[in-house]
Amino acid sequence: MTAARTHIFRLLKWGRILARHGALRDIENARQTPLPVRRLCRIARFGTIQPKHPDYAAAFREIGPAAIKLGQTLATRPDLVGEDATHNLLGLQDALPPEPFDKICEQIERALDAPWEKFFQSIDPEPIGSASIAQVHKAVTTDGRTVAVKVQRPGIDKRFLRDIETYEWAAAHLEAFGGEAARLRPRLTIANFKRWTLRELDLRREAASASELKDAMQSEPFYEVPKIDWDRTAGKVLTLDWIDGIKIADREGILAAGHDPHVLANRLVHAFLRQAISEGFFHADMHQGNLLVRSDGTIVAIDFGIMGRIDRKARVWLAEILYGLITGNYRRVAEIHFEAQYVPAHHNMEEFATALRAVGEPMRGKPVSELSVGMMLDGLFAITRDFDMQTQPHLLLLQKTMVMVEGVATSLDPGINMWDTAAPFVREWIRTELGPEAKAADGIRRQFETLALLPDLVRRLDAQLPREGGAPPAPPLPEVKLIWDRDRPRSTALAFTVTAIIAAAAGAAGMAWLG
Repeated sequence: MTAARTHIFRLLKWGRILARHGALRDIENARQTPLPVRRLCRIARFGTIQPKHPDYAAAFREIGPAAIKLGQTLATRPDLVGEDATHNLLGLQDALPPEPFDKICEQIERALDAPWEKFFQSIDPEPIGSASIAQVHKAVTTDGRTVAVKVQRPGIDKRFLRDIETYEWAAAHLEAFGGEAARLRPRLTIANFKRWTLRELDLRREAASASELKDAMQSEPFYEVPKIDWDRTAGKVLTLDWIDGIKIADREGILAAGHDPHVLANRLVHAFLRQAISEGFFHADMHQGNLLVRSDGTIVAIDFGIMGRIDRKARVWLAEILYGLITGNYRRVAEIHFEAQYVPAHHNMEEFATALRAVGEPMRGKPVSELSVGMMLDGLFAITRDFDMQTQPHLLLLQKTMVMVEGVATSLDPGINMWDTAAPFVREWIRTELGPEAKAADGIRRQFETLALLPDLVRRLDAQLPREGGAPPAPPLPEVKLIWDRDRPRSTALAFTVTAIIAAAAGAAGMAWLG
């Protein structure tokens, strides 16, 4: 077990790095930040010379690969970190310095347990993409097929495990502050972050995810997942079909190729809804670098390291929430929140419905360019604080992916209305999945005062709605002994505690933003 002094040293080092790049400033000034953490951020940046404009991406790069993944997650949450920080952090999605080609070849040979020439005629030494965990090279197989080979950076798994252990230690101390810090549940958030990251570190899991998503989306027109080459795939190497296409971020290239950006935006939103609501299994890293457009207008997804799952009960809940916001049935949305036990029972349902109306009404009928899902989430997160709702870490991937998809769709078609695009799909799914009763319920939602006339429908919905927030069983949390609980002289414990608190402000405050 790593000693407390080691965690403290790492956190102090990371905190000073964040401070030097001005990356603690917004955390310190944000109203969501607990007051003790805000004060300690001031201590962490004491004596540093900060740039006029914070450089979050540079700070996370300097800290290391685990911090880069954390930064990539924050880059999808403009509702929490702001537009400026989001724009800056987007640089973490790609264009990171690659590993030397000879080390990559060695990694391929260790993973496949044979000289790389046994599997490939050639491998382009210049990577086409280089991220925090792996880099991708174009190659030609021995049977003449062009493929993409994703190779994990040597030694990255050990560095991740080391850093995440300190995240866990810092999160436990941060949560011990209580209040807002405890409500954000940083320990559970880091536990989920660890689980997602460990999956991403095993490229066989990524290959399996790609294969599963390909099967699930077979009937979806104009959406494709590359085929996996299992003979050339192992824990640290993933080989899949090469895709010729235009990056979805290249709007000028898309227009030059004759594609309609409005059609592409709607296809992307529809594909996401199909994955999240119909299948309960979705690509959770839909940033612009991971989406290509083929010559026939098919959207091709790549990089399946981060995938999300939602069980059927939570999908019913999600569909009802979205449809309630789309149609303005805020009371039904409020009922679902209370039935799913997201809102403690001591709160008033009518007051909660009014708070939801304040968030939903400004959104209806307006394009994303005026009001966005990100702004909606910001309003919903404010409600969670007012109504003592705990963060639901199992929905973090869904929340960040919604913001990500919205961003890509808006870049294609600034005038797209996400609500109008989503409404037909959600309406049809509710009708199909909840059976004949739901067809009647579609009209009843417009006159929800009569809902009590259909007790069978109410019981059916109630049986399908999630309990305890629809969350899957929480992952086991590591046992972390707090510094102030150690059996040591009081003066020594106090000295360690003060140091740890300063470190937690510098290194752990940012982790709370995941909630």
